[in-house]
Amino acid sequence: MVGAMAEGTTKQVHDRPEISVRPDDLRARGPAEHREKTFELKDVAVSYGDSPAVKNVTMDIYRNNITALIGPSGCGKSTLLRCLNRMNDLIPSARVEGQLLYHGADLYGPKVDPVQVRKLIGMVFQKPNPFPKSIYDNIAFGPRTLGMKGDMDEIVEKALRRAALWDEAKDRLSDNAYGMSGGQQQRLCIARAIAIDPDVVLMDEPCSALDPVSTYKIEDLMLELKERYSIVIVTHNMQQAARVSDMTAFLTVEMTSDEKNRWGQVVEYDDTDKIFTNPSDSRTEDYVSGRVG
Repeated sequence: MVGAMAEGTTKQVHDRPEISVRPDDLRARGPAEHREKTFELKDVAVSYGDSPAVKNVTMDIYRNNITALIGPSGCGKSTLLRCLNRMNDLIPSARVEGQLLYHGADLYGPKVDPVQVRKLIGMVFQKPNPFPKSIYDNIAFGPRTLGMKGDMDEIVEKALRRAALWDEAKDRLSDNAYGMSGGQQQRLCIARAIAIDPDVVLMDEPCSALDPVSTYKIEDLMLELKERYSIVIVTHNMQQAARVSDMTAFLTVEMTSDEKNRWGQVVEYDDTDKIFTNPSDSRTEDYVSGRVG
């Protein structure tokens, strides 16, 4: 991965390979042509064996934006999300085609180590999945595994503060993480993901199992984290996508005439305000307005 991504401005973080991430000379917001691209997807398709899951995805995902993937169940949102950190590699029958660039480098290039990819592109899953360890050890697990240098207490505290969990956890760091509420566990998983200082955080329906108060805290946290990380989120909650995301992609399910094959496809991708107030495609309007689902 070093050879594939070491061109240009570099920054060394905790003795990891030097790679081109987080350049400071480009603005994250503004017109699309002026935004820095974190990912570039060009005609990306995913299949499992002979069954297509996603087809013809072409879109750019921008730095320090929250990008939402919305659409009905089975349209390939999570499959597409997992392409971004090569989690689909763990499924033997999965095949990814097309081109997927990360900061201009081929994420699926022959010299790219998917384990290194996942160090830079973290993931938070639908259901909170803390380790059966103390709160402290949950956060310290990644940095210890990677051999990160520095004071571990400081690394743990920084991650918990960034995840807005320090005040609730500082007096119980030795307690088992299973004793936390569901919302606290999900924020702990976010803290664990950012403890190794990634570039991107992927979130697969992170609030679907949470109550409204915990959901609000996660959404508020996402808005804070995007100042430091690029975030891509899968959500079924239209209000959530409208509240927190900068860009939204609407996917739908297509099928053959005999209905034997079904796959997901991006219908429309644009600024979130436009998607929810003035979409270009009638299918998008029908979905975000609740007429179809």
